[in-house]
Amino acid sequence: MKVSNGTKANLCNLYQKYIEYYNLEWIKPKYKHQRKLVKIPTREKIEMLIAHAGRILATKLQISYETGLRPVEVISLTPQEIDFDHKLILPRTAKNGAPRALKFSLKLEAMLREYIQRENIQPNETLFKTTARNYSQMFRISRNALAKKLKDPTIKSIRLYDFRHFFATNLYSKTRDLLLVKTKLGHKEINNTLFYTQLLDFEEDEYIVKGAETKEQAMKLIEAGFEYVTEIDGAKLFKKRK
Repeated sequence: MKVSNGTKANLCNLYQKYIEYYNLEWIKPKYKHQRKLVKIPTREKIEMLIAHAGRILATKLQISYETGLRPVEVISLTPQEIDFDHKLILPRTAKNGAPRALKFSLKLEAMLREYIQRENIQPNETLFKTTARNYSQMFRISRNALAKKLKDPTIKSIRLYDFRHFFATNLYSKTRDLLLVKTKLGHKEINNTLFYTQLLDFEEDEYIVKGAETKEQAMKLIEAGFEYVTEIDGAKLFKKRK
């Protein structure tokens, strides 16, 4: 078949279940998974997709955008897993990953509160009465409509999972902390997280630049996340991504 090795491996895994059920024998082929780099959408296009979506879809997309949750984790959320006091989402991590706490914005807080109240969602009920497959399908319908409206075919190449890729790459770009990214994504293996170190191709490499003339000023800038760049006319220059 003219498909990727990953697809072939998945098909073989499914067929293996059939073999086991009927107590048959076969020699299962082995395929080396070839992972490809993905193109990360810009923040502008992601926000356009959210703005164009209907209220319920927009709420799901805002969660994906701000937390990097997998689609199946988004649709599995309950109000009990949302800490409004500290603006944290405490999801049940898929794929047996590690638990994590994810910050969310005032904007998402307002969207979630309005949705829960409007739909009268009980604490132990799932927020969204749908499946991950349906979430992906509704996203594609909305995305394609926006691409047609704006006459921009590049929008059609954005996948729902790219929201997670954007979150991870943006977080690593800001912090250069691989273990933090691993924790926030709920990965079990660091090798899965290393993938995102190769995707630092952001158009928005804009920086805040500050100078320090004393040791104390430099220490405060470093504590605030600034990186040392160079020294000019006796002043040490630091930068931090906006």
